[in-house]
Amino acid sequence: MEHGAVTRDFLGLTFNLSNVLMITVSSVIVFLIAVLATRTLSMRPGGMQNFLEWVVDFVKGIINSTMDWHTGGRFLALGLTLIMYIFVANMLGLPFAVVVDHNLWWKSPTADPTITLTLAVMVVALSHYYGVRMKGVKEYGAEFFKPMKFLFPLKIIEEFANTLTLGLRLYGNIFAGEMLLGLLVGLTKMGIFAGVLGIFPLIVWQGFSVFVGAIQAFIFTMLTMVYLAHKVSHDH
Repeated sequence: MEHGAVTRDFLGLTFNLSNVLMITVSSVIVFLIAVLATRTLSMRPGGMQNFLEWVVDFVKGIINSTMDWHTGGRFLALGLTLIMYIFVANMLGLPFAVVVDHNLWWKSPTADPTITLTLAVMVVALSHYYGVRMKGVKEYGAEFFKPMKFLFPLKIIEEFANTLTLGLRLYGNIFAGEMLLGLLVGLTKMGIFAGVLGIFPLIVWQGFSVFVGAIQAFIFTMLTMVYLAHKVSHDH
């Protein structure tokens, strides 16, 4: 089902108010999780602290699988933020959607290509920034001409391709999941018989969407560390 979006112009830019709302909600939720998990730290963690420590260890494992810890340890905060933010953002549209005057307000922010591609551009830009910072302009620039100079155009194309695939993969999976959920919800409203037939697939797909959302958060974080490793590690 197609829904409109409320937009506002500011300083020559057009802002989707639904995206602004959902980005803010996702950020606040991640911030609250971090605060609640760390406000009473103890040697015997329990509850939220235990959960956050597990996530930290999980992200450390991702980093260690792509580069040595001496190089990659500085990216722990980035990886932790990405995996938590993307997972929360992926989950927001699963329980329900809020439509007001045919305008969709509540959804997963990652179901919008503008947001996912912005995240992808940020990741690729950071990979270049840290590449220059850790290797220097001369050494980093020379890598675009290795092993042969004529491959330089292909490496530029690769950077654009990495950006598109990183952003569109996340968007496609989350958007498709929410579209199917919307169709199943519509089926449950078509009568008692259709509702009975639709409720079971709806529950199953919601459970599967949680799995897909978690996997996509992992994949995005993993690929981020892979891109960073290729830019900052001397053995790549």
